[in-house]
Formats: sequence, structure tokens, C-alpha cells
Amino acid sequence: LFAATPSSAIGGWAIDISVSTMSAAFTIVYKKGFGTYFALTDDNKRLILFRTKPSWECLSVRSVIRRCTSLIITAAEDKILVADKSGDVYSYSTTEPENAGTIELGHLSLLLDVALSPDDQYILTADRDEKIRVSLTRAPHNIVSFCLGHREFVSKIFVIPNYPELLLSASGDCTLRLWEYKSGKEVHCCHLNSLSTSEASPNEKVMLSRTAYCCEGNYIAILYDCLPTVSIFQLDPETQKLIRKQNIPLICKGWAIAFEKTGGLWILQEDMQTPLLFYQLVKGQWQSSTEERGLIKMSKCIRDNWTAFEGSVGKESCYQNLYKASFDNMAVYLQKKEERLQQRKSKRKDPQHESNGQTKKLKT
Repeated sequence: LFAATPSSAIGGWAIDISVSTMSAAFTIVYKKGFGTYFALTDDNKRLILFRTKPSWECLSVRSVIRRCTSLIITAAEDKILVADKSGDVYSYSTTEPENAGTIELGHLSLLLDVALSPDDQYILTADRDEKIRVSLTRAPHNIVSFCLGHREFVSKIFVIPNYPELLLSASGDCTLRLWEYKSGKEVHCCHLNSLSTSEASPNEKVMLSRTAYCCEGNYIAILYDCLPTVSIFQLDPETQKLIRKQNIPLICKGWAIAFEKTGGLWILQEDMQTPLLFYQLVKGQWQSSTEERGLIKMSKCIRDNWTAFEGSVGKESCYQNLYKASFDNMAVYLQKKEERLQQRKSKRKDPQHESNGQTKKLKT
């Protein structure tokens, strides 16, 4: 899947790609930049860097130690921070594109996302063990705070551009949470299971796969991992709460979402006939628009290259294996204990067993 649109939050580009071919799997995990550089990683442990101005140019293809889960480009555009499956964050220079990476920090668990404060002073990392760590960029070993409260893995984090003191996080515990990340204080928690989505079963875990933010109006769009739905929230900066505004139903699973600078919402879904949707805010409601100038052209381009997307159609959730596995062996223990007690009782009642015991006593 492929989605690349200008990000209103940062004035650059955001991209999420997952393409499977006959010969190899190719996955671009995450990219966020400010216009001059474009970075991506793939399943072959490569970090690929492009310069976008004045024209697109591939600067380097570097090897990374382990498969990457997330990456981000600093506001100064001098480094790329890459998080990997072993729990480490490496930095790679953009000005010296052939240089190897330098380790910045490490977790004892799988890292799922990495973010930066708008001024590049803080590195924020989220891992499988429910933690969000806030570290100083100039001295990553110096931990400023932990944001603790999630009960499952933390899959997505990002600092809200309009309010850089606030952090939004999403987790496998079916919650969205707002934090004052410098102090580690949780200011709001939104339970996604309480949302009125007709597609969700009562016991199903509601997990989101993508988030997008619109500075114009402080709107937050979230795309679910297993539900064909996009939910729109609005941040109330005075109360520091997320207000649910609308659910947008899809005809099939969604792949990616992104806001334009003007506030339009693009949705990419796994439907060859209608791969792209475009929504605009009209009188307080998000309504589908088929008159967008680029919609027809971009949809045709995707349909013409649909073979590159086929590997992602019907793909299972990548988050199911991240949930904690609980084992209840108490029933087995009690059953074996009862069997041992029954064996002891049967031995006491066995006369042959008693005579053997008396013979042993006489011999001693």
C-alpha cells in the first residue's frame, strides 16, 4: 500500500508503504520529513535516503543491523533516528549519507515507535512492555520521565504540533491517552472499546494502525487495524480532552490516512475499484467528495499498478503477536494434586502394601 501526501502538521511529507512482490517482501515502516529529505527502510535491512530538492536524488543505501520498526527525521534535518526490533535507536547522518549509524539509546523490549519534540530536545520511544520513555536528545542516557499507564504494548506515539507539550499515544489495551510527557503525567484517557462501531464485536480488541493530525481545527483521525472504520476526534486544548466527532464507515479494510494542509482527509483502502476516498469538513460533518481534482487521477494510477498492492490485500494483523500470552496452569496443578491424593489413599487401603510395610519394619 502507498500513501504520500503533504503533512499539515509538519509541512513535509508522511508515508506508509507495504508492498509484497513475487521475489521479496518490501515494507516501508514509517517516514516523516520536512521536505528536503525522504527516508525509508525495508525488510532487507536497508536504510535508503533521498534528497527531494531541487530534484529527487538517491543519496545513499545503508545497511542497518536489525529490521526497523519506525524512523523519524529531526527538525534540523541533520539526522535520521531509526528504532529497531531489538529495542535500540540508531542515528544516521543526512549530511554525511555514507556514514554508519551511531547507537543513541536502548530498551530491553521491542521498540514500536519513536518520536521527537518539535524543538528536537526530547526523544520519545514506545515499546512492547507498556512503556513510553522520554530522553534528552543531547544525552539520551539521561531519562527525563516515563509515561506509565498503558496495560499493553504502545504502538503509536506523536507530539501534537499545535501543543508541543502534549503527547498522544495508542496501545493494544484499546485506549488513546494524552500526556504531559515532560512530567509523565496522564491528562486524558479515551477507551476505544466504548465507541459505537457496528463492526466491532463485544469481546474484540479494538486496535488502531494509523493516526493523522490536522492543525486546522485540531482534528485527529485514527484508522483501526481490523475494523473498516475511521474515527475522527477533536482535541479540546482547554480541557485537554479528546472529543469524538464522527465515525466514517469503509467498505473494506483501510490501509492509510493523511490530512492535507487545507484540512481534507485522504483514505486509502484495499479495494481495487475505489482505492482512494477524500473527505472534507462541511458544516461540522466530514462528507465524501468525489469532485477533488486529484482523486480521479490518483485512483487511476493505483488501479494501473494494483499488482504492487496485491500482497497487502487480506493481510492479517501485525499486532496480534504483540499481546501478552497468559497461561492458567492452576487447573492442571489441582488435577494432578487430586490424582496424587487418590493414589496415596489407594495404597493405604491395599493389604499387600500394608504387609510389605510391616515386613520392612521387622527387618530394620
